Amino acid sequence: MLLNDNFNSMRRRLIQSTAASIALGAGAGFALPAFAAQETGTRNTNTVRLTWGPGGMPRLAKDRGVFEKTLAKQGIKVEWVGPFPNHSPTLQAVVGGSADFGFYGSTTPTLAALIAGSPLVFTQFFAVTPSSTAIIVKKDSAINSVKDLVGKSVAINRSGLGEFLLVAALEKYSIAREKVRFVYLNPPDAAPAFGQGKVDAWSMWSPGVDIAREKYNGKDIFLEGRDLDFVIDYSTLVTTRKFVTENSALVRAVINAYTEEGKWADEHIAESEAIYQNAGKYGDSTRDYLISLNRKRHFYEPDDPDFLKKFQWAADWLTERNIISRKVNVADYVVKT
Repeated sequence: MLLNDNFNSMRRRLIQSTAASIALGAGAGFALPAFAAQETGTRNTNTVRLTWGPGGMPRLAKDRGVFEKTLAKQGIKVEWVGPFPNHSPTLQAVVGGSADFGFYGSTTPTLAALIAGSPLVFTQFFAVTPSSTAIIVKKDSAINSVKDLVGKSVAINRSGLGEFLLVAALEKYSIAREKVRFVYLNPPDAAPAFGQGKVDAWSMWSPGVDIAREKYNGKDIFLEGRDLDFVIDYSTLVTTRKFVTENSALVRAVINAYTEEGKWADEHIAESEAIYQNAGKYGDSTRDYLISLNRKRHFYEPDDPDFLKKFQWAADWLTERNIISRKVNVADYVVKT
């Protein structure tokens, strides 16, 4: 579906503005060469600074405590930096030098930052199945389908999974984007806006969407794992090229520890969801629903050729819709340790 010129222009300005702020200090317009092969085992620090947020795997690793012990056995001290509400601020922290890794967030803010010249690289990816990101409305709303969103307002996080899902849903039902009002709000602001009826719908990921569904008597009109037949976005772990070059052994240790954390979560679903529930302060019914999904994490190394084809397709999808301003060859920004 084609975008109108005004919308294209606005989206490009917004994305470029966000990306420029992330690239600040990294030199806007800095051309990144392809990452050269590095020596294995480089390490110039014994401390790693990791960002974390209200949910996700870093939160699980931080609260459970095994992750830190695993790295401590290798002489690596973990410092947690946060909490951050979403992915973009973690990228700013990494580029600005106050953290070494972003948390596992959306690929798109990173792609936009790369276009702006930020020296970030992808070190690991994972996807969760089934995906539970959803567009929800109130049960007593007259909105019963995506087609009913015409003339309505939807809260979304800019250039994040919430926005991607809304765009994909509108495309699926051949609805022009200008017929729906996009309201850009971060999750802490979107939740009360939805609850108070200031927006008609909310596109959001777990557990936020699940908490809102229970708390505000919501219902799904579009569920990613059920209604979308392709993957738009992946969870990504990013750092800077310089950090990987100087600390490839440490980066590998962090990746391995996170992978083990994810495997533990997959094998101990009830226990991991209880940890998330304690952090999120939500009810047992939401926790039990999340347990029932039996979600699994699928990890990908950055040099996996099959995965890179899927990631490139996703990046091209974003470019074609002017969500990012130009094509990115993703293979130029992934590293293998």
